[in-house]
Amino acid sequence: MKIAVNTIFLQKDKLEGYGYFVQEIFKRIAKKYAEHDFYFLFDREYDNQFIFSPNIHPVIIRPKARHALSFKYWYDVKLPLALRSIQPDIIIQPFGFCSLTTNIPQLLVVHDVAFLHYPKQIPAHHLLYYKFFTKSFLQKATRIATVSEFSKNDIIKKYPAVSHKIDLVYSAAKDFFIPLNTSFRHQIKIQYAEGNEYFLFVGGIHPRKNLMNVLKAFSLFKKWQRSNMKLLVAGRLAWQYSDIIEKLKTYKHKTDVILLGYVEEEELAKIMASAYGLVFASLFEGFGVPIIEAMQCGIPVITSSVSSMPEIAGDAALYADPLDYDAIAQKMMLLYKDEKLRNELVEKGFEQCKKFNWDITAQLMWDSIIAITKK
Repeated sequence: MKIAVNTIFLQKDKLEGYGYFVQEIFKRIAKKYAEHDFYFLFDREYDNQFIFSPNIHPVIIRPKARHALSFKYWYDVKLPLALRSIQPDIIIQPFGFCSLTTNIPQLLVVHDVAFLHYPKQIPAHHLLYYKFFTKSFLQKATRIATVSEFSKNDIIKKYPAVSHKIDLVYSAAKDFFIPLNTSFRHQIKIQYAEGNEYFLFVGGIHPRKNLMNVLKAFSLFKKWQRSNMKLLVAGRLAWQYSDIIEKLKTYKHKTDVILLGYVEEEELAKIMASAYGLVFASLFEGFGVPIIEAMQCGIPVITSSVSSMPEIAGDAALYADPLDYDAIAQKMMLLYKDEKLRNELVEKGFEQCKKFNWDITAQLMWDSIIAITKK
């Protein structure tokens, strides 16, 4: 069987959520099913680190697809033309878009439909593209995969006609998100937090990740508990970040907030495993991978009581309304003051994160692929 995989987000030194998802799943699938040929479709020069096995054949399809007009041209013109010479049996579209002009069966992965809930937090040209084409993408796809029961139900609620063809394919965390010994944790704290304990925020500086309310919560925490606690922010400057950067200049506790920018995943795992706790108070998530990463590291989690996050964290986290920074601050205080509770959350987290791993996810994806080929 010939399987084409859209891999435009596999970019060296720029891997984030979508890229990790594709890398971890198809690295496993390609190696396990060596009798099949996989055609990885890039929109620029690729790095050989993403050619995981001999049965993977890289194909470059230009131009780069990074804005609305280029999406349309790449998916509906250049992609079908390139596939004529390959003649794949199926195309995997992991990024929410698919081609409307090819008759090759497509497995479309839709992580969430956040644009329907928070339209103002998406660039205008992307929002128009999502609004105009998402329904067509869902109808065109032979099957659809999504990463949580929440997202599955959300898609069905908004687009009930596609309910019969949605599969659940959970996300997961890398194996190297593991606990560190006390000595190594101390070294990381010296390197990144002047030797102090720190809460960790993971995610791009983007309105949906809710950093502003986390900063307000941290300010209250510092007011209530005069400690040397730091707040580390690991994530790139994504969109509408200038307001936060400006406000940080006059932020009372700005010396206690450390912006790390984009952090390589293996380094992030060390920073995560050395944190006092993760504060992941996003407004909306289709899955919420940092929750599982923290649990694998033995780090307690404070997260949001909305969207998929309660499903993913189960009873192993503290919850707060992400719009209520006072509630977030209270959970930070509770975690800081109650060592017994903190230890209980860590133990529950170790059990909860066992429900999600890439081997299971890869098999679920393969099951969806096979379901298409049997039609």
